[in-house]
Amino acid sequence: MSIREFDAIIIGAGQAGPSLAGRLNGAGMRVAIIERHLVGGTCVNTGCKPTKTLIASAYAAHTARRGLDYGFTVKGTVAVDMPAVAARARKVILDSRADNETWLAGMANVELIRGHARFVSAHTVMVDGQALTAPRIFINVGGRAVVPNMPGVRDVPVMTNTVVVALDTLPRHLIAVGGSYIGLEFAQMYRRFGAQVTIIERMDRLIAREDPDISEEVRAILEREGITVRTGADFIGFKRHDGDIAVSVDCERNNAPAIGSHVLMAVGRRPNTDDLGLEAAGIVTDVRGYITINDHLQTNLPDVYALGDCNGRGAFTHTAYNDFEIVAANLLDGEDRRVSQRLTGYALYIDPPLGRVGMTETEAAKSGRRLFHSKRAMVRVGRAVEKGESQGFMKIVADADARRILGAAILGTGGDEAIHGILDMMNADQSIDKLRWAVPIHPTVSELVPTALLDLKPVGSAEDD
Repeated sequence: MSIREFDAIIIGAGQAGPSLAGRLNGAGMRVAIIERHLVGGTCVNTGCKPTKTLIASAYAAHTARRGLDYGFTVKGTVAVDMPAVAARARKVILDSRADNETWLAGMANVELIRGHARFVSAHTVMVDGQALTAPRIFINVGGRAVVPNMPGVRDVPVMTNTVVVALDTLPRHLIAVGGSYIGLEFAQMYRRFGAQVTIIERMDRLIAREDPDISEEVRAILEREGITVRTGADFIGFKRHDGDIAVSVDCERNNAPAIGSHVLMAVGRRPNTDDLGLEAAGIVTDVRGYITINDHLQTNLPDVYALGDCNGRGAFTHTAYNDFEIVAANLLDGEDRRVSQRLTGYALYIDPPLGRVGMTETEAAKSGRRLFHSKRAMVRVGRAVEKGESQGFMKIVADADARRILGAAILGTGGDEAIHGILDMMNADQSIDKLRWAVPIHPTVSELVPTALLDLKPVGSAEDD
């Protein structure tokens, strides 16, 4: 059998893969990038691009219904055209995917190979009967939604994000199983499109990785819009019920089953590593299937790297892209970039959004440091009041001795953007005193970040309110 030789093989054309191909192409390397399904990965096809497009449509409908709050009226009811909404999201997907494909096609030394790659040795993969080999291989295969083996789950139709993002009809009653980031975004989105929505969460509060006050406020925001939230739900089961789906739960407050027309499973994700033949190459994974890497993104084989969701070191488009940046900088620029240098930052795209960076206050309290913290309600942020979007708050926690910010959350209008002022400051390792004499633009949400820093008080002191 003939073997095709390359300087590098990239398995997966998600966020990290094409960008890495571009850098290697620029360095004159011959690259094979292998994609078995859709170029662009989760972000482009079933994640960020379509969901944020749908969220924008839902936001527009919600704002139109609030016309009286802004001094105008809309004749008749605000009707959502779901086929048109879905078509708009689909166009965003197709345009972005086409852009990625055109970009790859324009790389002189890069060949996009369609098919399923499987390792047959440490430096050789098979793609539909063709053997490819390279001294360096980069795995960027992403992940997919988990559908756990709950009672009856195989007996009823359930959707994951891949299915629900493509809906062009409106569910009468959507039941979102999972009260974390994906479940909450779809729950609010479809409520604003006009569906009845119930969220079922096994833990005793939503988004349990966040501080309790964040969880409580997010719940209140969703319930104000008419979403039913049921937490502490154990022994979740499914069965058909008169053409609908009954989801049984054992809750402390309410054991009655939730009955809906559609069910979204949003209880976690798993890496796409189970059918790559990793064992043939001797590549080590953990018990959940994530590829084990070191701080430079190398697997236990130093010339094989794992980037993006499949390495378990970040489940976001921006962390996958940063994985590419780290690898490219180390291989091509002579740098020593490490995953451990990366700050944790992300957003929850409900409305208002939650922007987060660094430690939660709960995590900071467990670190043993002497802490400062501050908290400001969005009703005390002029820009939020002027926009008529004053739900939520911003909070910051800092190391009182090192005078460095440890973490922050902005749950409020523009929070996903305003958080970057804090993220950038933390990334630059600057003291909280550096922002004292900044002159931020008024009126913005960001202008209150220096004020929040000036309001820092010792945790547990008499000043702490």
